[in-house]
Amino acid sequence: VAYLIIFHILFVLFVWTYWKSIFTLPVQPGKKYHMSYADKERYENEERPEVQRQILAEIARKLPVYTRTGNGGVRFCDRCQLIKPDRCHHCSVCAVCVLKMDHHCPWVNNCIGFSNYKFFLLFLAYSLLYCLYIAATVFKYFIKYWTGELTNGRSKFHILFLLFVAVMFFVSLMFLFGYHCWLVSRNRSTLEAFSAPVFQNGPDKNGFNLGFVKNLQQVFGEEKKLWLLPIASRTGGSCHPAEPLAASQCLSLPFPRSQGDGHFFPMRALCEAQNPLLANEEQWEDDGIDEE
Repeated sequence: VAYLIIFHILFVLFVWTYWKSIFTLPVQPGKKYHMSYADKERYENEERPEVQRQILAEIARKLPVYTRTGNGGVRFCDRCQLIKPDRCHHCSVCAVCVLKMDHHCPWVNNCIGFSNYKFFLLFLAYSLLYCLYIAATVFKYFIKYWTGELTNGRSKFHILFLLFVAVMFFVSLMFLFGYHCWLVSRNRSTLEAFSAPVFQNGPDKNGFNLGFVKNLQQVFGEEKKLWLLPIASRTGGSCHPAEPLAASQCLSLPFPRSQGDGHFFPMRALCEAQNPLLANEEQWEDDGIDEE
């Protein structure tokens, strides 16, 4: 009875997280990131690339956009005709721009991003536990088969098949889940792990790294009691500045809160760039060592 209860609990959580990963649609950028009709005409009629970059820069001044392309230009999607928010990427499979896109997962046939990344992580975690539980409960019957205590030929096939499939999926999921745990601890997406986001001061792979606990809260929210359930646990962030933040505002941002609506994310690079005290801290430490 205890085995069956644990089995059905894991099975319900597995199906629940899988369903949430599939049917939670990826969030697309808001209307303010789309170009107006006049700006679109002005941009398309202009043939000089440098002038097009200036047009995009003028539009982006009104938006909380801090990441850039490799050559320093504003990130713009020609297919969706919009200014890309930070950490937003275009999915060629879904044919839309997805906020905080991580990757397009063929397992769930959906884009994994801002709206369902927590559900995807829980799906991997409960799938891992599900396979481990099945392998552990079947293993003793595999020992009986190995020692010749099982005589039913059909049951032998079932046991071998169950153990082989459970172990195979467990090993593959273990590496995938471990990799995503490492990404969450660094507050990176899969795309950012392969190509570091570019800020005004250049590429910075740790630009969104706020520390281990705050990085977890960026994905799972503040309510720790809801972390292990496929329920939206974000508390509704307020990190959406229309203008660049002052140093005092940056230091008082509610970092442990949620990701907001996916258009703006707290940044380590932003705080250091707008607070000269933090930016020069390493230099002071070096000068102090020299004086000593």
